Amino acid sequence: MDDAAWIDRKEYPFAPHFLQLEMGRMHYIDEGIGEPVVMAHGNPTWSFLYRHLIKGLSKKHRCVVMDHIGFGLSDKPWDWSYHPEDHAKNLKLLIEKLELKDITLVVQDWGGPIGLSYAIDSPENVKRLVLMNTWMWSVKGDSYYEWFSRFMGGTVGRFLIKRFNFFVRVVMKKATGNPSKLPAPVHQHYFKALEKPEERKGCWTFPKRIIGSSDWLDSLWARRDKIRDKPALILWGMKDIAFRNQELNRWVSLFSNCEVRKYDDVGHFVQEEKGNDLCPVIDDFLNK
Repeated sequence: MDDAAWIDRKEYPFAPHFLQLEMGRMHYIDEGIGEPVVMAHGNPTWSFLYRHLIKGLSKKHRCVVMDHIGFGLSDKPWDWSYHPEDHAKNLKLLIEKLELKDITLVVQDWGGPIGLSYAIDSPENVKRLVLMNTWMWSVKGDSYYEWFSRFMGGTVGRFLIKRFNFFVRVVMKKATGNPSKLPAPVHQHYFKALEKPEERKGCWTFPKRIIGSSDWLDSLWARRDKIRDKPALILWGMKDIAFRNQELNRWVSLFSNCEVRKYDDVGHFVQEEKGNDLCPVIDDFLNK
């Protein structure tokens, strides 16, 4: 998919790079020079979600953004787990391959536990954290999340995602605070990246793992002190249907050095809805 004609190169003008892994090729963006800023996406997005930040921040920083296996321009093998803990191993391999040092991690959705697992395992190599609408703990026993995981990760959800690209078509729109921030030409970039039913295994696996990866999530939260004192910037969409004010408060209670920006008119995809407006906020944080 590295020559995908459906990509608007004005929106996404970045040169492709690939890391060969056991299960396939993982696509990533590597733009700019300076201290590395590593960005991790969730479901059902890809590095396209971070395009505004890449354009703005790469003027002074090295922006590295992977497409998880099964998403974006990365390979989408059928015979692979697609568990978040395995995506986290791929992120670690990329960081080590590129020899990135003193990293700022930018994470959202499943990118949170996937990215923060690296920060917890290698705190000496992570300088700062930027968090957008995410979590890093088990939600087992929380009916709000258990229902979503059972439905979207079960037989019905799998059928809807595999046959109709339901997560992109419906869930993504519902999770956007202002629908005008996800116009059709932009939305198509997420649909086309998962256009064929056989390409969507990663998309339907993530919902099931909200509960299925509870032990791994528990293990991350148990070691949260590893990142407690990292400077953290939290950019939170308050209209999110996935992560609410109580999840935000949990993050705030964790960090000893934390700056919070709340966006009342923004839903789940803060990078998409705020776009370029995030660049000066993050740039100021990086320069402190």
